[in-house]
Amino acid sequence: MHFHHHGYVSGDPRIQAVAGVGIDRPEVLPDEVDVLIVGSGPAGMLAAAQLSQFPDITTRLVERRSGRLAIGQADGIQARSVETFQAFGFAERITAEAYRITEMAFWKPDPADPARIIRTARPLDDPAGVSEFPHLIVNQARVLDYFAEVMAHSPTRMKPDYGLEFAGLEVSDGEEYPVKVTLTHSSGPLEGTQRFVRAKYVIGADGARSQVRTAIGCTLAGDAANHAWGVMDVLATTDFPDIRLKCAIQSGAGGSILLIPREGGHLFRMYVDLGDVDTHTTGGIRSTTIEEIIEKANAILHPYTLNVRNVAWHSVYEVGHRLTDRFDDVRPEELGSRTPRVFITGDACHTHSAKAGQGMNVSMQDGFNIAWKLGHVLEGRSPESLLSTYSAERQVVAKNLIDFDRQWSSLMARKPDEFEDPTELENFYTSTMEFPAGFMTEYTPSLIVGEATHQELATGFPIGKRFKSAPVVRVCDTNPLQLGHQATADGRWRIYVFADEALPGPQSKAGIFADWLESSPDSPLAVTPGDADQDAWFDVKVIYQQDHQSLDIGAVPAVFKPTVGPFKLDYLEKVFGVDPSQDIYELRGLDRGGVVVVVRPDQYVAHVLPLTGTAELAAFFAGMQTGRRPEAAGGARVKG
Repeated sequence: MHFHHHGYVSGDPRIQAVAGVGIDRPEVLPDEVDVLIVGSGPAGMLAAAQLSQFPDITTRLVERRSGRLAIGQADGIQARSVETFQAFGFAERITAEAYRITEMAFWKPDPADPARIIRTARPLDDPAGVSEFPHLIVNQARVLDYFAEVMAHSPTRMKPDYGLEFAGLEVSDGEEYPVKVTLTHSSGPLEGTQRFVRAKYVIGADGARSQVRTAIGCTLAGDAANHAWGVMDVLATTDFPDIRLKCAIQSGAGGSILLIPREGGHLFRMYVDLGDVDTHTTGGIRSTTIEEIIEKANAILHPYTLNVRNVAWHSVYEVGHRLTDRFDDVRPEELGSRTPRVFITGDACHTHSAKAGQGMNVSMQDGFNIAWKLGHVLEGRSPESLLSTYSAERQVVAKNLIDFDRQWSSLMARKPDEFEDPTELENFYTSTMEFPAGFMTEYTPSLIVGEATHQELATGFPIGKRFKSAPVVRVCDTNPLQLGHQATADGRWRIYVFADEALPGPQSKAGIFADWLESSPDSPLAVTPGDADQDAWFDVKVIYQQDHQSLDIGAVPAVFKPTVGPFKLDYLEKVFGVDPSQDIYELRGLDRGGVVVVVRPDQYVAHVLPLTGTAELAAFFAGMQTGRRPEAAGGARVKG
C-alpha cells in the first residue's frame, strides 16, 4: 500500500484524501450528473467503485430499496472475481470470512442398491492451478458492503442514493447532459413523487426485469429449459458426511441436489431438483412450499436424513437462458453514426441458471469493463468511440457464458441412467474449470486490443486475456511479491517492461526504451497532464532478469522511479528482480531479449511488443488519444 507521498498519514491509509467532487458532496442527488448508475447489484456497485476513483467525475448510484441489501441470492465467488477484489483492496478480508472450495464431491446411486447414494469421486476444484486465488462462497450482500466501503473511502466519497426507482429516460443528442432520467421516490417522505435528473451517461444495472433495458428498446431473447429447482439456505442437522463440501448429488429415483456450503461454518445452500415443468400450468411450480423442497431433498439424500432447524431464505425458479442483442442504446441502423449514451450490465443483459456460479461474477466484469472506459472518456483521456467497445466485448462473453451454462444445467438435470459415461458429469466439471473460474475470456483486436504480431515474445501473456500474475522480488525492500497484485483498480494503464539480459544502464535495450518512454513526444506518457504525478495515467514497472541482490537501483532509469506527490518523492517500488525459485521469464514464456506487456485498467493484456517496438507502441496509444479516429470496435472470444 502506497501512502505518505502527500505527507504523514496517521489514520487508516485505505481512506483516501477527499478531492474533486467529493469536497462538499451534496447529500441530495443533484439535477445534473456525469454518470447515473441504476441499481446497486454487483455490476452497479463495482462500476461505482471504479468511477469513484476519478475525483472530477460526478457519479451517482440510485437504488429503489430503502437501504443496503440484507440477504443476497448470489454467493459463488470465482477466482477471477477474487483477483478483481485484490485490485480493489479487499481480497484478503473477504477471503477470511468466506467459505473456500478446494474439492467437489460427486454422489451417485449405489450399483448394489440404487435406492441409496454413495460418493463416487472427489476431484480438486482447480486441478490445473489456473489461479493463485481461491474459489469462495460468501453472501452477495457482503460483496456489496465491501464495494460500498471502497466508494466511501474514495476521493469522491460516493455512496448509494437509496429510495429512488428508475421510471424512464429520453436521449437528446447534442446537449451537454443528453440523457433525461425520470425517477420515482420509492420510500421516505417523498414516496410516490417524481423527479428528473440529467446525465451524460447512464448505466443500467437493474437486474433481469431491467427497466433501463426496456427504455432503450432491448429485449431478452432465448428459451426456457422447462425444469424447476427449489433453492434454500438453511441451518440443519444431518448424518450426510459431506455437508461441508460442495457436492453434486444424483439419486437413483431421479432428481439431484447441488450442495453449496456457506460461510460461517453452519449455513449451507441446496439447489433441489423439482423436475420438469408442466408448460400448461403457468407458474404452478412456483407455489412449491419450503416443506415440499425439504421433503424432496430428503428423498434424494437417502439413506441420509436432513433435519432443517432454520430457513434463512428460499425460492423456486425455472431455468432459462436469455441474452440481449446489444448492451447499449445504439441500434443496428445507428452503428458508426453515434456513440452510446446508455449501457446495460449484468442480469439486465444475460440470464441463466445459478448453479454454475456465474451470474454475479460475469456481471462484475461487465461493470469493470464499462466503468474505466467512461472514466477515461469523461476525463478527456480517450475519444467517445472507446465506449463502443463495451457492447462488442461483453456480448460475446455473455453468449459463451449462456452456452456453457446450458451444458452444465442440462447435465445436472439428467438422471444417472441417462449418462453414457458414468463419470461424464465430474469430467465436464474438471475439464472446463478455467471457464467458470473466469479466465477463458479473450478479447479480440480492437481500439484497445492489439494484434498478436509479437505474441511469441510473451507466450504466457496471451493478448486479450487477463494478465496472469507471477512471483517477483521488489528491489528496494527485497520483498517477494506477486507482480499482478501490485496493480490497483485506479483506472491506469499498466506498462510492464521485462528487461533484456543486461544490467540496468542507458545502453541496455531496456535503458534505450526507458529514454524514449520518458522523453519522446510520441511516448504514451507524453499525454499525462503536467500538473499530475508522472505516473498518474500510466503505471510503468520494470522487471529485470537478475535477482534483486544483483541490481543497483541507482542505475535504474528515472522513468521507472517516477516522482510523486507535492514533495516530488522518488517512487522506488516499481523496480523488480526475478524470484530465483520461480523465474517469471520461465513461467510466462518471456523472451530473454526483452518484451513490453501492456495491460488495460481492467487487467486484460492489450499488447505485447519488443523493446524496440516504440513506433508500434506509439501508434497503439495514439488511437486512444482524444480526437483520434479509432478502428472498429472488437469483441471477445472464448477458446477451449
